[in-house]
Amino acid sequence: MADRAPQTFANHPRYVPLYHYVAVPILLINFVNAAVVLIKQPEWRTILGLLVAFALVVVAVCARTFANTVQDRVIRSEERERLLRLLPAELQHRVTDLDHRQLVALRFASDAELPSLARTVLEQGIAEPKTIKQMVTTWRADHLRA
Repeated sequence: MADRAPQTFANHPRYVPLYHYVAVPILLINFVNAAVVLIKQPEWRTILGLLVAFALVVVAVCARTFANTVQDRVIRSEERERLLRLLPAELQHRVTDLDHRQLVALRFASDAELPSLARTVLEQGIAEPKTIKQMVTTWRADHLRA
C-alpha cells in the first residue's frame, strides 16, 4: 500500500485495534469484575461467572497463539526456501541450523542483505530475534501478519 510509512524495526509490531485495544481489555475487565462479584457474593453462580470469564480470556490468548504459530510455520517454510535461493552454495547446507525464531527475524532483511546477515547469525550464534531484527539495515516490510 502506497499510503503506509516504510516499515522499520521501530514500527514493525502489528496491533489489531479491535483485538488489542477493545476485545482483550473488555475480557480482562470482565474477569476482574467477576472476581470482585465472587468475593462479595461467594455462591455457585458467581463461581461459574468467574470460570466463564477466565475461559473467555483463555480463548482470546489461545486464538492469538494459534494464529501466530501457524504464521511462524509459514514464515519458516518461506524463509528456508528464500535462503536456499539466495545463499551461496557453501552456506546452503546450514539453513537447517537456523531455528524458527531466527528465521522469523531474518524475514525482514532485504534479498541483498540476507546472505551476509544469515552468515553473521550462523557464525556468531545469534539467537535473539530482537538482536537480529536490529541488525537489519535494509528493511523488507511484512504487512501481512496475524
